[in-house]
Order: sequence, then C-alpha cells, then structure tokens
Amino acid sequence: MAKNLVIVESPAKVKTIQKFLGTNYEVTASNGHVRDLPKSHLGIDVDHDYEPKYITIRGKGDLLADLRKSAHKAEKVFLATDPDREGEAISWHLAQALKLDEKKMRRITFNEITKTAVKASLKEARGIDQNLVDEQQARRMLDRMVGYEISPLLWKKIKRGLSAGRVQSVALRIIADRENEIDAFIPSEYWSLDVSLQLEGEKKPLLAHFYGKDKDKMALSNQAQVQEIMDALQKEAFTVKEIKRGERSKKAPLPFTTSTLQQEASKALNFSTQKTMRIAQQLYEGIDLKKEGTVGLISYLRTDSTRVSEEADRAAREYIGEQFGAEYVSSVHAGNQNKNAQDAHEAIRPTDVKRTPVYVKEFLSRDQFRLYQLIWKRFVASRMEHAKYETLSVKLSAGDYIFTASSSKILFEGFMNVYIQAEDEEKKESTASIRKLEEGAVLEVKELLSEQHFTQPPAHYTEASLVKVLEELGIGRPSTYAPTISTLLNRRYILKENKNIYITDLGEVVNMVMMKAFPIIVDVNFTATMEGLLDCIGAGDVPWKTVVSNFWPDLADAVANADRELEQITIEDEVTDVICENCGRNMVIKYGPHGKFLACPGFPDCRNTKSYMEKAGVACPKCGSEILIRKSKKGRRYFGCEHNPDCDFMSWQKPSAKACPQCGSYMLEKGRKIACSDPACGYVETKDSSEK
Repeated sequence: MAKNLVIVESPAKVKTIQKFLGTNYEVTASNGHVRDLPKSHLGIDVDHDYEPKYITIRGKGDLLADLRKSAHKAEKVFLATDPDREGEAISWHLAQALKLDEKKMRRITFNEITKTAVKASLKEARGIDQNLVDEQQARRMLDRMVGYEISPLLWKKIKRGLSAGRVQSVALRIIADRENEIDAFIPSEYWSLDVSLQLEGEKKPLLAHFYGKDKDKMALSNQAQVQEIMDALQKEAFTVKEIKRGERSKKAPLPFTTSTLQQEASKALNFSTQKTMRIAQQLYEGIDLKKEGTVGLISYLRTDSTRVSEEADRAAREYIGEQFGAEYVSSVHAGNQNKNAQDAHEAIRPTDVKRTPVYVKEFLSRDQFRLYQLIWKRFVASRMEHAKYETLSVKLSAGDYIFTASSSKILFEGFMNVYIQAEDEEKKESTASIRKLEEGAVLEVKELLSEQHFTQPPAHYTEASLVKVLEELGIGRPSTYAPTISTLLNRRYILKENKNIYITDLGEVVNMVMMKAFPIIVDVNFTATMEGLLDCIGAGDVPWKTVVSNFWPDLADAVANADRELEQITIEDEVTDVICENCGRNMVIKYGPHGKFLACPGFPDCRNTKSYMEKAGVACPKCGSEILIRKSKKGRRYFGCEHNPDCDFMSWQKPSAKACPQCGSYMLEKGRKIACSDPACGYVETKDSSEK
C-alpha cells in the first residue's frame, strides 16, 4: 500500500503524476473546489466579524469520504493543487474538510507537469500559505457581496436573470464608454499630398510624402490649402536636400503572460480568450507523446510574470546557439516589465525547448499545435538577439516646401528568424531607388497625388484589446479575464461581430442603473485600488477582514438607497396600440434575452407574443417613411427604413429629423451634437435642449 497520498485538482493530471512518483505514492483528484459559500444565501455573517459559512459543494460528499479514508491510511498527505491563490485556497479547504493533521499534511507546487518539477516539489514541501488563502477568501467574499446584493435589485428593477459583478460591471462600463465615444465622434477632414518622382535608369518611381514648409511640419486640412501648394510646386524643382543613414533595433519580445497570450492568440489564431485558456490548460495538464508518455508541454498558464527560471533560460540559449549560431543568442536578460505583476510564477513557456512544434505535431490536434507553436516560438524569440535594420531617410526641397521619403533594410534578423508578432509584419520597402540618391540631385516630377481623408472614431473593443485595457488599468487578474468576458456574452450584455464587441440594449440599461445607483462599484480607479488592497492581503500586509469590513457597510447603504430611489425608474410594461388577435387586449412591450418584444398582458391565460419594431421617431431620409430600430442577425442595433428591402436606408447611428443647412444631407445624432452624414461637408451643431 502507498505510504503517501497526493491530491491534485484535475483528474487529467492523476495518471501522469502517478507515473512520475511511483508506487509509494497514491495520486487522486479533488475535481476543483470541495467547499464553497452556499448558493441559497449570502453565506457571510456580517454581524459576527464577517465569518464565511462554507458548506460542502453538492455532489462532493462521496468524493470527500473517499479522500478521508485514503488520508487516514497515508503517512503523509501532499496537497498539490494549482500553484496560485485559488489552488492555495483549495488546499486549505481540503485540509479543513478532511480534518488533516498539520504534522502529516504538506503543500507542494510545481510550475510544470514534468518528472523533474514534480519530484523537486516534494523536496520543497511547505505549509499552506495562509496569506494567499485569505486573499482568495476576501476576493470571493467581495464578489459574493456585490453579486448577491446588487443582482436581486436588477431583477426587481429590470428583469429576472440579470447579474452584477465586482469586475464584470466595470468591464461593461468600459465597453459602454467606448460605444459612447464612437457614437459621439465627429470626423475631421485632412489631406495627404505625395509626389511621384522618376529617377534616371529606374523603372519604379520614388514616392515622397509632404512634410511641411521650411523646417516646420504642416498639417493639410482642406482642399484649397492643398491646391495652393500644388500650384506653387508646378514652378519648383525637387532637389535632394539631405540624406541620413542610421541603424535601429527591434527588440525581441518578452515571453507570454496570460494576458499577452490571449491577445496574440486572438490576433494571430482568431481564438477567443476562453478557447485560448481551454487549449492552454490541455497543454499544461499533459499530452501523450507515445514513447515519452504523457507530459505537460507548457508551464502554468495563469501568470502575469515574464520571469523565466535559470534552468529554462540556459536551455533555451544553448538550443539557439546550436540551431542558429552564437550570434543569435541574446546578450541581455529580460526581467518582468509589468508594474502590476505579482510575479508568483514564471512566464508561459515550453517545459522543454527541445520539444519543437515539428516534434510534437503528430500528437496534437490542429488547435493545440497552433497554440503550442505560438508559445514555443515566442519563448525562443525572447532569448534571441534584437533584429537590426539599416535606415535611410531623405529630405527633398521644392521651393519652400519639404517632402520626405524613407526606407529600411534588414541587416540582422535576430529573433525574427523565429517569430514575428501579428501586428508587426514589416512593410516591404516601397522602392530600392532611394539608396542611389545623392545630395543635390534634381529629380523629375511624374505626378502630384493628393487625397482627402477623414479621422476615424476609436475602434470597437475586441476580446484582445479589452483584455489589454483591463490589464493596463489593473482591473481583474490573469484568471479573471476570460470568465469576465464570457459572463458578459452569456448574459447578453455584449455581443461579438467580426471580432468587434458591441453593447446590447440590455447591457446599456444595466450599465445605466449601475452608473446611477452604484457609481463606486463601476469606478475604474476604485476597482483598481481594491485589486491592489487584495494583493496586499496576499503579501501579508493587510488583514483580510479589514478590507471586507470596510467594503460592506458602504455597499449595504448603496443597495438600500438604490432600492428606494430606483423605484421611480422601474421599467414598467409599456402599453402599445397593437391588439392581441387572440384575446383583444392591448399588447405590452417586454424585455427578453434578445431585447424588446410584444406580449399579451393576459399571460398565462394568453401566451401570444410578437416581434417588436420600435419607431425611432424620425422620417426616412430616402423615402419619408418611418425609421425603425432594428437588430442585425447577431443582435446589434441599427436604424433602417420600415419599407426595407424596397428602401435600403440604414445607419448605425440615429438619424436626426433636421436636414443639414449647409448641404441638405440628413444629419446624425452624435452624443450632445448632431452632424452632417456627409463627412466632406463637416457641418456640426449642438442639439437643442428639447432634443437631448
């Protein structure tokens, strides 16, 4: 019989770790958490020192009974849950639920599931880190307080099934704020002016770009200004005034953190954050490599650190030297560059750099291979030298005006031999002829090229850009990004279309209520400060009950005030003039998962429902009919003519009843302003107070 019991979280790890440890160890799994706060009520005794009331999770009773028997027989019990605060808390709950003797119970952690790492962890066995447990408890309790106190209010005031969350509601606000920025954006006109120059003996022309006048950079804002410059240039010769040669370096990237892996997998592989984490978990827990058996291919996937162990760093440098040459091995040692990082684990990296993507490809699914290849290449690139470029910039004079042209040529590929980021594909040199220029040379003008442009609104968030901004603002932690986005999607507060994230009508209503009643909860700075306080608990600097006890009274008061004040804006069923054909009642507007719909008020006796087309209150600019607020197939709101498809008018922004006094085009509502729909016109005016 095995002398030692090892308890891990996931059943997927059991066989692999059992093989590493041999017959003296019995390895079993807890299947995640075994205790939690009850679902039926708050589960926190706010009147008696904020003591949590943990209960055994439903369905875990038999599993705990089996674990108790095994623990009782074992000489030592090793708690080997995941190496983060969540894993630390699961180990603590196991110790409590199994009533483990502290003398025989030890905590072990490993950053990767390999024989070396697992065996080494036994030599560094320790007690449970109570500070990390307390941090996790505080996070869980604050999340529970926000969810269980505010969500019922949303049910009461808006509709059943809604939810609020400490991180989720801030993320929704960030998305809503971006939508408001986009809606209120008014484009500005600007122009570009280029000159196409013919060089002697060259087939390809040289394209130079307008810079300014004399030594000053000059913006081109309208056609008249551009035409004046073009007229002046007709009389001028284009002369090479100055040539500058130089070198620049492109830094090798840092290895992946959870956030940067999610961002790059979204851009390069089109993976959602949830899919990235699911596949990374599979690679971490282990893949059967036949001859080698099952082994974890990557290190732990929830991390905000770019630190790498000395052993892994040394192995990578040796591999690079052997495969590419000594000149490709980085001469610098990159550290952690994220100021908010907890640095609890290493960066995400392959467990063995010699397991190349080609070597493991036959054992992986297509998506597993693509993600592993991304992680492997990024890690190897992080240990390689920077790429080096030769740069060339040319300044051309034409009278008082200056034009510029530039090019770059790679001198040393460095890390780019292995890895190029999705957004960093180098632009090819537009022309080779620039390298043959000499100062004082006069060039022949082929053509002057002017083009009108308009500034663009801020981009809609994607999952990748939302994760990036959450990390930059200090909202949430590596383990929360994917579940936060998934919750917003599942609650239908947001939707995704072509990678872009849009807020739904329901999301707007929920955000409006949260902003009105709970401004602190959705305040970005407050949430970031709270994250910092929670991290201080994990570091042992702040008692967890201090944080919780300071938070609860303010939340309770806000909920009580909101319950009273929000009664005035309770969303009542709006009666329409549509008659129910089944019972003759006037149908009412209801809110459903996909937005508004018509329902008979005689429910449950009459269950008649219909789709609802809300009128925007303005006439169609094309045919004069009613404009309706419609929904795209994926649920995104737009404004379209009631006679579609006979009339094809549509707009993502609400048309105004006013016509543009300058050009006669229809106008669009842009926050507190209305603007001409034709950006070339550019007419803007402030709304009348009656329109707001």
